Amino acid sequence: MAELLEIKNNERVQRAAIPHLEFADFRQELLDFAVAGGQVVQLFAYQDSGLLKLLAVLRNDKLYVAGCDAPDTFASLTVESEKFHMFEREIGEQYGLEPKGHPWLKMVRYHANYTGKKDLFGNDYSQDIPGNYPYFTVDGETVHEVAVGPVHAGIIEPGHFRFQCCGERVFHLEIQLGYQHRGVEKLLQSVPFKRLPIIAETIAGDTTIGHSLCQAQAIESLACLKIDEGAGIVRSIALELERIANHVGDLGALSLDAAFNPPAAYFGRIRGDYLNLSQILSGNRFGRGLVRPGGVTKIMGDEQKGLLIDKLTELTPQVEHVNDLIFSAPSVLARFENTGTVNYADAEKLGLVGYAGRACGLAYDARVAFPTEVYAGLPANTNHKTDGDVCSRAMVRREEIIHSTTLINTLLGKTEEAKSYIPEIPKLAPTSFVVSINEGWRGEVSHCILTDTDGKILRYKVKDPSFHNWIGLALALRDEGISDFPICNKSFNLSYCGFDL
Repeated sequence: MAELLEIKNNERVQRAAIPHLEFADFRQELLDFAVAGGQVVQLFAYQDSGLLKLLAVLRNDKLYVAGCDAPDTFASLTVESEKFHMFEREIGEQYGLEPKGHPWLKMVRYHANYTGKKDLFGNDYSQDIPGNYPYFTVDGETVHEVAVGPVHAGIIEPGHFRFQCCGERVFHLEIQLGYQHRGVEKLLQSVPFKRLPIIAETIAGDTTIGHSLCQAQAIESLACLKIDEGAGIVRSIALELERIANHVGDLGALSLDAAFNPPAAYFGRIRGDYLNLSQILSGNRFGRGLVRPGGVTKIMGDEQKGLLIDKLTELTPQVEHVNDLIFSAPSVLARFENTGTVNYADAEKLGLVGYAGRACGLAYDARVAFPTEVYAGLPANTNHKTDGDVCSRAMVRREEIIHSTTLINTLLGKTEEAKSYIPEIPKLAPTSFVVSINEGWRGEVSHCILTDTDGKILRYKVKDPSFHNWIGLALALRDEGISDFPICNKSFNLSYCGFDL
C-alpha cells in the first residue's frame, strides 16, 4: 500500500494528490491489496484532456485511492483475483480497453462505447440493441439448457437466466442483464444541477435514500456544504426505514416461496405501514424529495416524531410475531437450510456486500467501517447465523430489522431539529475527487465524482451493491435443484435497474 493514498469517506481530495502510477505498478498494487483480503469499491476509466485514465478506490478497514494512464490492452487482473471481474468487463464495454486473458469478457449493459468506436466484440451499439455473444456451455449427452427471460411473466424488469442442467440439477447459471440500460452516469455528467437528485433517487427505486444520500454527501464535500445534526438524524432514520420496509417485504416473499402463505400476507400489509412512516417523515412513501445537498426538505416536528414513535411501538411486536411464525415452522426451515449456500471463502473472493456477505460471515457494514451522518454514535449489529444459505440470508434480515428499529428509536429520542433547507446551486471545487459510501439496505452503495478545472463534473461513477452480488446468486445455484431458483433469487433480491445504469 506504499503507493496508495489513504483517504476518508466523503473527503474532498485534490486530484493532483492522487498517486498517478505506471500501469504495471498500479496493477500490482491492486492485486497485492486484493490478495491480502482488501476489496474493490470502485475501478473505472474516464477521459481527461483527451487521455484515458483509470482510477481505483479500495478498502480494508481504511479507504485508499490511486490512478494511472489507461493502456489500450492490459493483462487482466481477474485472472489473479475474481474481485475485478465485473469492473474489467465494464471498463471494456465503456471505453474499449481490453483486459487480455479475462476469463469471460462479455457485455455488461449493451450500450454504445463512450469513445464512439465499436466494442471489444466487434458490435456497433449505437442503437443500444443487445448483441450476440457466446453463452457458457456444459457438454454432455444428459446436459440441457433452461432459458428464462429476459421477458418475465411477473411485473419485474428484464433479465436473462440460462441454466445448464443435468435433470433437475443445476451445473451452472449464467445471468445476463443490461436490457434497459438508461445511461444514468452520462446523464449525471450532463443535466442541469437541479436534476441530479431526481436522477439519483431513481437509480434503484427501492434504494431511493441510499443513492440520494451518497450523491448529497459527495456534492456537500465538493461544495463545502455543512449540514446540521438534525438533518443527519432525519437522513439516518429515512435510511433505516428504507431498510426495514424492504427486509419485511422480502421475508414475506421468502415465506411465500416456501409455500407458507400467512406471513406473506401479514408482511405485505406491514411493509405498507413502514412505507407510510417514510411518507410521514418525507412526504413520499419511498423517500423521494427528502434528501438534498445541504440538508433535508422536510423538518421532523413533534407531531411527526410522535406518529413515528407510536407506530413503531405498534409494529415491532407484530413483526417479531410474524418472524417467529416463519422461523419456527419446520417446513420453512427445511426449505431454507442448506439451500443456495455460498461459503465464506467464495464470498470473500467475489467481494459480496450487505446481508448477502454478512450471511456468509463477512462482517463488513459501511455504517460501522465508514460511518456518515450520525452513525458513528450508534451501536453496531451482530449476526448469529452465517452459514451462507437461504436461512442465513433470511436470519440476517430479521436481525437487521430489530437493529434498525433500535437505531430509529434511539434517534427519535434526540432533541436536535433540522434547520430549514434552502435550495441552492453550489459551486463545486475544481480538479477534485470524492467518493461517498453508505450502507444501503442491500449493502455498499457508492458514488464517485471527479471535477474538471472549472468545477464541472468530469466523471460521475455509480455503484449499486447488486453490481457485486449478482455473481453470488449464480454461485448459490451450483449443484442445486432448478426448483430452488425462486427461493435463492428472493433471498438475494438484487436490483435489475441498480445494475442497468
